[in-house]
Amino acid sequence: MTSELFTHYSRKEWEQFNQMKGNLKPIVGLEELVSLNDRLSQQDVKEVYVPLVHYIDVMFNNKEDYEVERDNFFGIIGEKSSFENNTFMIGVSGSVAVGKSTSARVLQRLLQKYYPEKRIELVTTDGFLYPNEELERRGIMKRKGFPESYDMPRLLEFMSKVKVGVDDVEYPTYSHEIYDIVPGEVQVMKKPDILIVEGINAFQLPENQQTYMNEFFDFSIYIDADPLHIKTWFMDRFKMHMESAKDDPTNYFYEITKWPPEKVEDYGNETWYTINLTNLVQHIQPTRGRADVILYKGKNHSIDNVYVRKY
Repeated sequence: MTSELFTHYSRKEWEQFNQMKGNLKPIVGLEELVSLNDRLSQQDVKEVYVPLVHYIDVMFNNKEDYEVERDNFFGIIGEKSSFENNTFMIGVSGSVAVGKSTSARVLQRLLQKYYPEKRIELVTTDGFLYPNEELERRGIMKRKGFPESYDMPRLLEFMSKVKVGVDDVEYPTYSHEIYDIVPGEVQVMKKPDILIVEGINAFQLPENQQTYMNEFFDFSIYIDADPLHIKTWFMDRFKMHMESAKDDPTNYFYEITKWPPEKVEDYGNETWYTINLTNLVQHIQPTRGRADVILYKGKNHSIDNVYVRKY
């Protein structure tokens, strides 16, 4: 992160920006929001995420003020305001296994507590991966997670409809157990006031598209860490997935669990180096500079440093 783009705050410095002391109570059932092999405490919530929610509130209010002034400029009086029609969108991106999902779920819970009258929703871009059958047909199954493995026209259409307030927007369901889109199963997004969009491709600029995902975001967060630490977290999580899959024949990884331990370990390492690390270096990390806030995690999963965009 260059000093020209971002202002750096240590965790202790960032904690001082908490202007909602006492307003947000500890999260009940916090452990249910934490992803497999991730770590998060109530202290982390208080010192990192509560100040972040306050900063998001500043941006949210700025957006509302702008929409009101714009409506006044165009003489829109007595009608539903543009701000009420438009969904405030927050993007959360970062590497596989870095803790994006945990951060997104905690933000959703805190924002719901802070704005009890508003609908706060969360969606992951996993649902917009092409089905495995289509990936196989295109010969890119081993590129799953790379930009070309996503149905970007469908994702951008979803984003566009939700952004402008279309009711009941359908989107696909992804299952990590079967490692695929669930056939015939859709979910419905019911016009949220705030939508958190979490995914490794949230800030990427796809080829041959006139619209980019970043254009929809009113606020964006990148979860960062040393790739060596992320690799350790990925392998630990991979082993946990193997353990849970060994007794479930419907799990995508069930057959792999029957391999010799050394072969399973090699498979995990190969997945990291040929897919996840390559994708991180080539496509994910280069988007870091598009974030409004970067949360940098240390070896123990703790967010120790925060970087805030200057403009």
